[in-house]
Amino acid sequence: MPRANNRRMTKTHNLNRLAYFAAVVETGSFTKAADRLGVTKAVVSSQVTQLEQELKATLLVRNTRKVSTTEAGRLFYARCTSILNQAEEAFSELSQLSEKPVGTLRMTAPHDYGTAVIAPLVAVFRRQYPDCQVELYLGDDHSDLMAGDLDLAIRIGWLRDSTLLARKMGGFRQVLVGTGANSGQFDHIRHPDDLVAVPFIANKALSDPLHWQFQSAAGDTVSARLQSNLSIDSAPAIMAAVKEGAGLAVLPDYLVQDHVASGLLIRVLPEWQLPEGGIFAVLPASKFRAAKVSAFAEMLRHAEKARRRG
Repeated sequence: MPRANNRRMTKTHNLNRLAYFAAVVETGSFTKAADRLGVTKAVVSSQVTQLEQELKATLLVRNTRKVSTTEAGRLFYARCTSILNQAEEAFSELSQLSEKPVGTLRMTAPHDYGTAVIAPLVAVFRRQYPDCQVELYLGDDHSDLMAGDLDLAIRIGWLRDSTLLARKMGGFRQVLVGTGANSGQFDHIRHPDDLVAVPFIANKALSDPLHWQFQSAAGDTVSARLQSNLSIDSAPAIMAAVKEGAGLAVLPDYLVQDHVASGLLIRVLPEWQLPEGGIFAVLPASKFRAAKVSAFAEMLRHAEKARRRG
């Protein structure tokens, strides 16, 4: 038995090299991988070379302009991300038992959701965890988490990047709203087809802002293409225009729910539902989750649950 154990030990690989390899694949560059990991390019190159020697396989094709994966490299990268994800989960579980939230939490969120939900929640977080500082960056572009030295990104809608760790915090409804001051002018709108002749404010931040799918309570689906002579690329600005009677607009519930409750805005066709989107807390696949990140994500999850109940 001792001999068998010794043989297994001699074949043990340095698992740290998986993170070096994954960083090169994800950034497409040894230089960028080194910047991400906080080491020199020579260290990254050496670690990846040793990994290839251990595996007796070529994982990366290097040339002067880019680095790409071989077929073996693509297969191995898929396994690497799985292993790194599991390691992240293990460290996260232990950190939640042994650490309290401290340090600076750096995160990014979309401008509208960040203003309406995240910024007020940050104030609650700071009161509960006074040993934490927070840097919140608002913007609608998808920032590179590692390049920007960010701990967390809040993303809204539908995720496409499978190389990131995403935890769903909640969801949001898209609602068609108009100004409460002119509510009588919407009485004739009883079906999505009636919207064609109604002024509509298009959200230029969307890929197809005039095409919407409505679903009735009975499950009937109607595709409507609306008409617009006003386009804006900011949801809060669209809401301001709606309040002034510029037209109807589709906006997320987290932005309009207080105004609907007060009567400043009204829901149009409330019996018809638009597609719902998700609210996600996103982390880099190879970055371990600190207690401060877990604490804020849990706070956001509870806040979203309470908001949806309200």
